[in-house]
Amino acid sequence: MKIQKVGVLGSGLMGSGIAEVCARAGYPTVVREVNEELLEKGMERIRGSLDKAVEKGKLEAAKRDEAAARLTGTVDLAAFEDCDLVVEAIVENPDEKRQTFAALDTAVKPEAIFASNTSSLTITQLAMSTKRPDRFVGLHFFNPVPVMKLVEVVRTLATSDDTFQTAFAFAKAIGKEPVAARDNSGFIVNRLLVPYILDAIRAYEEGVGSLEDIDKAMQLGCGYPMGPFALLDFVGLDTTYYIANIMFEEYREKRFAPPPLLKQMVLAGRLGRKSGRGFYDYAKK
Repeated sequence: MKIQKVGVLGSGLMGSGIAEVCARAGYPTVVREVNEELLEKGMERIRGSLDKAVEKGKLEAAKRDEAAARLTGTVDLAAFEDCDLVVEAIVENPDEKRQTFAALDTAVKPEAIFASNTSSLTITQLAMSTKRPDRFVGLHFFNPVPVMKLVEVVRTLATSDDTFQTAFAFAKAIGKEPVAARDNSGFIVNRLLVPYILDAIRAYEEGVGSLEDIDKAMQLGCGYPMGPFALLDFVGLDTTYYIANIMFEEYREKRFAPPPLLKQMVLAGRLGRKSGRGFYDYAKK
């Protein structure tokens, strides 16, 4: 199957980024949000990102205008009826996702492919809320989507070969580097990353080193672009806590269990950059 038109569910940080890269790659793209206010914020985020790319010399002004012209915003699921691929990037809540896919199933042509950008839930549990589990995959993008090259393409036991191959080729067509992943909670990256950053918190709790020294050691010793605590603040401590709980529920292994300090910081509202304070204080900056 050839992908000619793309739908994106959600216009938050991830959804707007996915929509942008699809439009820049030449695909007519429909972005759906639950209300007009959130939709306008999402569309403004995309326009701002396109303008920024032009300012940095990474995109020609004419290409920006062409990409913007390919984008359509809507609050109606029926606007996806002729899409060949619909990518879901809404809140990381299994019930919300299942309900949305069940409603989408009746609004979109039966031959269309559904994909989820979930970072921690299994694709199978979402696919089974539709009548097309054979045409359902995971397309896990990374933040910020216009910059990060990786996409994890996730197949379930029910995903057909044609669906997987089409999704894999689509990821390449929008300028990404796809990798094939099995349908396990966390896929490849988070399966390895989450235990690492949780263990960093435990190391700090145990007095192995200061925040700054642990971060510096992992940057200079392993060549990482940022240390685990700077990364936690960037991703969001609440997001990490939520993902870790889902993965612990799935695997029941200690390495996925959120440390007490992480829970305490989330309860205290220290969520990282988004709240102005996490492991580091950003209010001073």
